Amino acid sequence: MEIRNIAIIAHVDHGKTTLTDAIMKQTGAVAEGVSMDSNTLERERGITIYAKNAAVEYKGTKINIVDTPGHADFGSEVERVLRSIDSVLLVVDAQEGPMPQTRFVLKKSLELGLKPIVVLNKIDKPAADPGRAHDQVLELFMELGASDEQCDFPVIYAIGRDGVAMRSLDDERKDITPLLDLVLEKVSPANEGADAAAPLMLQAFNLAYDNFLGRMAVARVYQGSVKPAQSVFIKKANGETRAGKTTKIFTFKGLERVEASEASAGDIVMVAGLPDIYIGETVTTDESAQPLPAIAVDEPTITLNFLVNNSPFAGREGKFVTSRQIRERLEKELEVNVGLKVDFSNAESFKVSGRGELHIAVLLEQMRREGYEMQVSQPQVILREEEGVKKEPFEEVIIDTPSEFQGPVIEKLGQRGFVMQNLVQEEATVRLTFHGPTRGLLGYKSVFVVDTKGEGILSSRFVGFEPYAGEIKKRQVGSMISMATGKALGFSLWNLQDRGVLYIGPATEVYEGQVIGNTSKGEEMVVNPTKGKQLSNMRASGNDESIYLTPPFELSIERGLEIIGEDEYLEVTPQSVRLRKQHLTETARAKAKR
Repeated sequence: MEIRNIAIIAHVDHGKTTLTDAIMKQTGAVAEGVSMDSNTLERERGITIYAKNAAVEYKGTKINIVDTPGHADFGSEVERVLRSIDSVLLVVDAQEGPMPQTRFVLKKSLELGLKPIVVLNKIDKPAADPGRAHDQVLELFMELGASDEQCDFPVIYAIGRDGVAMRSLDDERKDITPLLDLVLEKVSPANEGADAAAPLMLQAFNLAYDNFLGRMAVARVYQGSVKPAQSVFIKKANGETRAGKTTKIFTFKGLERVEASEASAGDIVMVAGLPDIYIGETVTTDESAQPLPAIAVDEPTITLNFLVNNSPFAGREGKFVTSRQIRERLEKELEVNVGLKVDFSNAESFKVSGRGELHIAVLLEQMRREGYEMQVSQPQVILREEEGVKKEPFEEVIIDTPSEFQGPVIEKLGQRGFVMQNLVQEEATVRLTFHGPTRGLLGYKSVFVVDTKGEGILSSRFVGFEPYAGEIKKRQVGSMISMATGKALGFSLWNLQDRGVLYIGPATEVYEGQVIGNTSKGEEMVVNPTKGKQLSNMRASGNDESIYLTPPFELSIERGLEIIGEDEYLEVTPQSVRLRKQHLTETARAKAKR
């Protein structure tokens, strides 16, 4: 059977997963209502976090499809997938056109010499303009230095949600088959010219974990064939070799993995039995063979410390609270999460580096759901020195917002070290392009939502390390710190809500040193949220005033990582997210300041 290997790449929310789901439904690979986004976190947030494999059969050909994430924070998932496939479907929203992540994934694909097929999706949107989007995509190809052959890309128009695709806008909107026909036409077979008798060469580009089979490699077979119980050699990029033996081989059918007795060149398989396999390693039956080129993954840009939770409420909700348990969980995460780096040299706190706030927040969210408790410090950007020059990560930010909100956006980003590169006016909205340090973007998202009344769209991508941009004053508010331990009372909060924004509601348990809100004037304020009303047995001449409480600003992990101060920790437990000072008592804080 012929095999075609493709990946679906795009900016976040341009419709990759919906399109993949439509392809699988119409080829009968999955039942109605089954989606690629199988992880609970993915379904809740409506985003793809992990690259996933699926396979469909169409006209006697097996098509392996890899669905990739669109968020810049999960770029490491995309980088390694692109090495194992033969062509990409570049999905572009016909209304929004190419966005920062479109540029990132396209640049990686063009560098590898892939010839993309462009899918202009969501052509039924009211403001969709497929002609303009096509021109913008062509401009992007030229800007990224695509070859003439790559610039002559085939285009298909689609409405992923309805499961229809057509070669030209006037064609009948029937089903997804025009897209599948184009894939068979334009993508060369993966097993073309492969010698079945040659020694096995396969490279792992992803890892999976099974409770019974342990760690498994998701890999592409480049030549020869792989079988269960086969003795193999595993080679690192530097040529280091060790021996191993496969136990089981699985191939994909729909979203399911199917046990196979053999898989030949061109196919994408899961291999069990190699417990220490790592991404980018080559598995071969020929000990003298050269390893395949290594898979490079971009470096992390932000770092923070994971510590054992030592607050007065520690251990109330979590099952796993010790540093050994947190360490083991992080070691397990490193096996599959390539964009993450952890420094275990300190026994008390682990320095975790990732690709962005969302990357770290998703890890924390998963850990708390598994019953872990920990606290984390304020995220800091990673600085490096090159030829005596201090450098820091920089981002390109693209913002779409209604025109009336552009003033505050430009002003706030200007204060955070960003320089405006471009402004494009379209009817009632405006698209702004900025360039500036990642530091300035930490904690900006919540400000942005307020400034644009929730109507703005912000997306960013990491562009590289550039010279340090100097001091940035971001934090305009101070902290409101509890001086007592107990239950917060409505009467006390009613008096405090005029001073700033509260993070807690009445009847919430608090402890001394917990940050219960912020102060709009910017100074630190120590308050007592547990104070009740003075009662006496004398009759009052006036009537009691009614208490009106503003709903609190509930802390989530992302919000916490945005508003945390330098001398604070974010306490994350299975049920609660709290903000606290590193030193809980006032005397300890005064001592630390000295």
